[in-house]
Amino acid sequence: MIRVALPTSAAAIPRSISTSASETISKNQEEEIRRIWRKAEAVCFDVDSTVCQDEGIDELAAYLGVGEAVANVTRTAMNGNARFRYRDALAARLQVMKPNNQQLEQFVNITKPKLTVGIRELVGRLHARGTHVYLVSGGFRRLILPVAELLGIEKSRIYANEILFDKQGNYHGFDTSELTSDSGSKETGKPAVIALLKKKFQYKTVVMVGDGATDVEAAPPADAFIGFGGNVVREGVKARAKWYVTDFDVLRKDLEHDDSDDE
Repeated sequence: MIRVALPTSAAAIPRSISTSASETISKNQEEEIRRIWRKAEAVCFDVDSTVCQDEGIDELAAYLGVGEAVANVTRTAMNGNARFRYRDALAARLQVMKPNNQQLEQFVNITKPKLTVGIRELVGRLHARGTHVYLVSGGFRRLILPVAELLGIEKSRIYANEILFDKQGNYHGFDTSELTSDSGSKETGKPAVIALLKKKFQYKTVVMVGDGATDVEAAPPADAFIGFGGNVVREGVKARAKWYVTDFDVLRKDLEHDDSDDE
């Protein structure tokens, strides 16, 4: 009798079979995120490099003449593979900038938000479906207010950082009680904001959409994370996202899908 040894190690499995299985798992994971997206009661969008094409902090820094110095700090903070304390990074950027109240207001008044292509239509479609839309950002509330106004998002649905000024209007730090002023745990940052929203409004399904490392860590408690690379692709984030898109029209069109067709 001839005995035939069957392959038992992963190395012995044909690459085509291993790759096929991996692609199937990936496709199933993406489809699950899509189903969650279509039934979301609330959607939280990051702002910088997601809803907007640029990084608001960097734009303000450039206006103040310290763009390159602050950009270096931002690049380090947004590296999806790096561990960092967001509050320290935010403090370091602001310490370089030290904007006074007059400078901040002047910048807001002369700067028009650079909305990402397709975001108006997507937010409009979500609103039409009765989905609550939030802007959750590690950036500054004063810079995000004009963005919310353009998108028809209520001010109360903005979660972002607040720059503080003294009585003379000089820079005096930032509000560390804001949940978005830190990250790195489920008790701070975007995870804490989403946990608060779910507790306060009893949302059963919340989705986070964003381009950065702080967006990835929002799920859980978010029921799903969708990575966005329409403005900048962060490889660390892309690798961790079960569904990654580079065009908001993909998300908008997916809302038209009828899940009953899959049953």
